[in-house]
Amino acid sequence: MARITGMEVLDVRFPTSRELDGSDAMNPDPDYSAAYVVLHTDGGPDGYGLTFTIGRGNDVQAAAIEALGGHVIGREVPEDAAALAGLSARLVGDSQLRWLGPEKGVAHMAVGAVVNAVWDLAARRADRPLWRFMAEMRPEEIAGLVDYRYLSDALTEQDALDILRAAEPGRGARTAELLDRGYRAYTTSPGWLGYSDEKLVRLAKQALADGFDMIKLKVGGRVEDDVRRLRIARETVGPDVRIAVDANQRWDVDAAVAWMKELAPYDPYWIEEPTSPDDVLGHAAIAKALAPIKVATGEHVQNRVVFKQLLQAGGLSVLQLDACRVGGVNENVAILLLAAKSGVPVCPHAGGVGLCEMVRHLAMFDFVAVSGSAEGRAIEWVDHLHEHFTDPAVVRDGHYLAPAAPGFSARMHDATLRRFRFPDGPEWTEGTGEGQ
Repeated sequence: MARITGMEVLDVRFPTSRELDGSDAMNPDPDYSAAYVVLHTDGGPDGYGLTFTIGRGNDVQAAAIEALGGHVIGREVPEDAAALAGLSARLVGDSQLRWLGPEKGVAHMAVGAVVNAVWDLAARRADRPLWRFMAEMRPEEIAGLVDYRYLSDALTEQDALDILRAAEPGRGARTAELLDRGYRAYTTSPGWLGYSDEKLVRLAKQALADGFDMIKLKVGGRVEDDVRRLRIARETVGPDVRIAVDANQRWDVDAAVAWMKELAPYDPYWIEEPTSPDDVLGHAAIAKALAPIKVATGEHVQNRVVFKQLLQAGGLSVLQLDACRVGGVNENVAILLLAAKSGVPVCPHAGGVGLCEMVRHLAMFDFVAVSGSAEGRAIEWVDHLHEHFTDPAVVRDGHYLAPAAPGFSARMHDATLRRFRFPDGPEWTEGTGEGQ
């Protein structure tokens, strides 16, 4: 039986702040970064995972991942659902590290990076892309991946089994559909807050030409600027293309309602992260006041328990899970099941390095084996940094193509790791290094 012989952790940063790629009202100068983990084995492929950050503090995140090495180094490589569930439980349940959360923040994101790397390793050993590796599991195996503690008032293991068994008969047809057509995408690329109006117009027109039927704009700087930018975007794309807006937690509850009423004449499809991601009741109040404008959130929701409460309170109508924010694949399975039980569509967050590559697997697994539906769903697309990955995400005619390479698509090229490693990679020793 193969064993995990070592764990390597790297601080990798990209100077995206130089061109204001990724800029928004709360994060004006992000340097897209990854605390990157490699699990080495004594037989077969290695496993790769990461946690996304935006620059300073990525070293803290890397150190948190390193603290988990004792839970994986020397252990047998997990290859089936039961072993993967067991390892996730050990990582989440470390009583001393758990104290730093519990089950949230840097410590929990570190768990997610290692759990994701283990899933990548298992899928590589099975010679399957992660979405197919997961979707080919029996309902009982998938349901067994989830920790139902704190969820049983909203989702029990029997509920999960009922959902998964109901979806089982159509798995083959939905897999074929993904392989033929892919999964619908929307693009955030035109809408970064630091972009000029001219760049917004040019990229919005390009999005239409590329087959997207939904774009997203960042808001929350000055209301006058947001009204102007949304008006320009609506004039550019016409009445039939959806425009979502994203405040990145910028507002209090009353400010969110008032600001969005100023934008309402331009028919925004959803308002994303209107307030603190921890304010469940605030989200519910905003959703009630702004209907039929949808409320979307999730990229900073810290665990399955907060997602449960948001769903119970009616605080979101679009759930945006993130491949790297929570405790990895296992917890994201729980979140997908909670969404399916509540009948809420999942539109994953992918605005960050590696997130497009990874989260497409979770959305496609959901479509095949959990919700069985593509209605009201799309994966975010941000068109930069894909060239640094060995299995980059590809969008064609407004749809993510289904990945075919084994694993979770988190592996970066060795040349990228050498160039962008912080602080000693050439990009940082020879470049300008703004934002650091």
